[in-house]
Amino acid sequence: MSLTLTRDRLATLLDLSRNKRIAIVGDAMLDVYLSGDVDRVSPEAPVPIVRVRERKHALGGASNVAQNVVALGCRCDLVAAVGNDRSAETLRVMLSGMGAGVGSLLVVDRPTTVKTRVVARSQQLLRVDEEDDADLGPADITKLLSVIEKAVAAADALVLEDYNKGVLVAEVIEFAIAQARTKGIPIVVDPKYRNFFAYRGATIFKPNRRELNAALGATVHVDDERSLPDVVRRLDVQNLLLTLGELGMVLVSAQGEVGRVPTVAREVYDVVGAGDTVTAYLAAMLAGGATAAEASVVANIAAGIEVGKLGAATVSGRELLEYVDAHALHH
Repeated sequence: MSLTLTRDRLATLLDLSRNKRIAIVGDAMLDVYLSGDVDRVSPEAPVPIVRVRERKHALGGASNVAQNVVALGCRCDLVAAVGNDRSAETLRVMLSGMGAGVGSLLVVDRPTTVKTRVVARSQQLLRVDEEDDADLGPADITKLLSVIEKAVAAADALVLEDYNKGVLVAEVIEFAIAQARTKGIPIVVDPKYRNFFAYRGATIFKPNRRELNAALGATVHVDDERSLPDVVRRLDVQNLLLTLGELGMVLVSAQGEVGRVPTVAREVYDVVGAGDTVTAYLAAMLAGGATAAEASVVANIAAGIEVGKLGAATVSGRELLEYVDAHALHH
């Protein structure tokens, strides 16, 4: 079954989601892009010398989800661990500048995760990661739980954005989900391999095919729809939204219903950040009262627009409506 949505319903959902508050718990990162020219090889080693012409900062990980949530007109509370360093300050300035809350950023004794990409002639030559991805210690986790409790109490939806950087340990995941379920708000999970089975009770669990296969230790045949409901039962979530890149997405409910969301991307320029756009839209739409199927269709259109942009970009509700009008997606 192919999932669809009318333009009127899309416009209604965008209106209903505006000003909703989304709590995002996960791994915040800073992306640094050093762009320049290569004219010669180093005399010290057989490597190119990049003369840097431009340094750009971008938000990565959970902070990019926050950026997408704000672009949608929602309010946002980002709960993450950062270091006591200049990179954390840069993150704070960027987030506050766009209207995202920074009061829930917890300072811990480790560096802020920074990924620096060295680029010449649009080619990435090197990526340098500065991070400590060990699990947070007990004292930091205790502080984090108290921040999560406050954030969830004020939220209309919860996002758990896991990049395996040590914030979303089992205790944090279970606590956050329990708080959200007590409040009766939707929970969207973007998982990574390490704690794959800790997200019981999530409203929408959104892995890609590679993550799902790695966690299950077996290949899931997406074309064999009978095998998918069993995966949902094993994960104990309400809905599994499996993202398949250019093949779109498959939504499987706990009741065993399987819906396909075909991709709408016309031009794929850059896939960086598309997953974060999907996560943000799912949370915003669910907060506005969308069903899991409706939220998936809207998020899929947003991803189709995002991949047509360079880098981790955001997609506004207005862009979504303009795109639907231009491409006559009036189902």
